[in-house]
Amino acid sequence: MAAGNMQNEQHGQPANSGGSIASDARWLAAGAAGLVAAILALWAFRGLPGGSLALWISATPLFLAGMGFGTTALIAAIGVASLAMLLAGNSLMLGLFLAAFAAPVLALVLASGGDPRRGVTAQLTLPFALLGVIPALGIGVAAIMLADQQGGLEGAMRQAADMALAKLGLPAGEAMIADLVRVKAAAIGFWVMLALLLNAAAAGSALTRLGILATAPAWREARLPAWYLALPALAALGWFAADEGADAVPLSIMLALLVPVFLHGLAAFHRATRALRGRPMVLGGAYAALLVIAVPMALAATGFGLFDIVNAKRGRHAPPPQT
Repeated sequence: MAAGNMQNEQHGQPANSGGSIASDARWLAAGAAGLVAAILALWAFRGLPGGSLALWISATPLFLAGMGFGTTALIAAIGVASLAMLLAGNSLMLGLFLAAFAAPVLALVLASGGDPRRGVTAQLTLPFALLGVIPALGIGVAAIMLADQQGGLEGAMRQAADMALAKLGLPAGEAMIADLVRVKAAAIGFWVMLALLLNAAAAGSALTRLGILATAPAWREARLPAWYLALPALAALGWFAADEGADAVPLSIMLALLVPVFLHGLAAFHRATRALRGRPMVLGGAYAALLVIAVPMALAATGFGLFDIVNAKRGRHAPPPQT
């Protein structure tokens, strides 16, 4: 019956819209996704073995519900997960889950405009841009909320850096801590957004294999709109205008906004190497170099992303269709 409901939704007909909740694939998917997401998050928050992996994949069930069954199913899944976390956890755990995963997933799914029940294909341009906007907003909100505390967001990042270095048994030199504080917030945003992107890609692939989606979203074909370049440019101006020693927040915001440009550069590199005979070796070498000499390669990928965005705006090549 559930398979029949899925097929009805794919052909633009709500599954058993007049039936009970138990016979509607959307609500079944929402309930299952919400419970699984809550279990994964609680597993991580309680420090159980494998908690780090559980935390990073806790958004996958939500993407499965939203991408496969629509926004209503996603909102219901978040509601189920929130209730489960309040009953089995506490409000702090719920707040972290909502801020880091549930709210961004909802924003990304809404921005895509996809509706599997009506056969509307998701568009990736705006969600791709949100991969930078969401962490930048998060850093700004955190800075405002911590403004009354001693040291503000930079003070909180300094304490976190001290604790991390102490756990690793590394010397907590002032220069090292200062460097970590300046980029730690942006680094957190980068890893969260990268995790969301990988979760969404995994969910799209799974839904396609199950036949719920006709085709998976082509994440490597996504392109940033030209207007997006104004955001990191404005953030860079704010960073240059900041007082020396008090520039961690504007620097983190600028770096967070450059994350999609970096990802755009990687996607553009994949597109540019399609015709190469030794493409797997070239891509493997590029990613190996990214791991070994991270900063220069990241700068190169970001620069290539900027070039590709500007080049597309000039109309030298039309963007490929997004599926």
